[in-house]
Amino acid sequence: MRYQLRVVLEDAAAESARAGTDHPALRPLGKVLARHDAALVCQYDAFAGYCAEAERNGIDGYPLYAWTRATIEDPARKAKYLRSFSLHVAGAEVYDGDRADALEKDLRPLVGGAVVKTLARHDTDPANNPQMPERYRP
Repeated sequence: MRYQLRVVLEDAAAESARAGTDHPALRPLGKVLARHDAALVCQYDAFAGYCAEAERNGIDGYPLYAWTRATIEDPARKAKYLRSFSLHVAGAEVYDGDRADALEKDLRPLVGGAVVKTLARHDTDPANNPQMPERYRP
């Protein structure tokens, strides 16, 4: 099994994390991430990057383009994804259970504090995940 951890940050922390600033409130999170060779990736920024790449290369080769474009253009969903960050470990978007377990264990004490609102673990097996709505399928 392969996993991805995601965190939702408080508004001010999310803004600082997206800007790459060394905000003092982010330091405890930064220490955990450094210990695991992990990095925060804003989901809104990743979605916008996917759309920009698709538009440069032709959207036909990007099956999630319509859903992703609709997501970043919807104000409520945009606000949600500006605070949501996936955690990449050693440059990888998904990683094995042992790495996910260790990172999750070290992140748990930060949840509910001044920076991290929530922490979620996502199983990347499509059978265990909701699928894209039919109206967005190519």
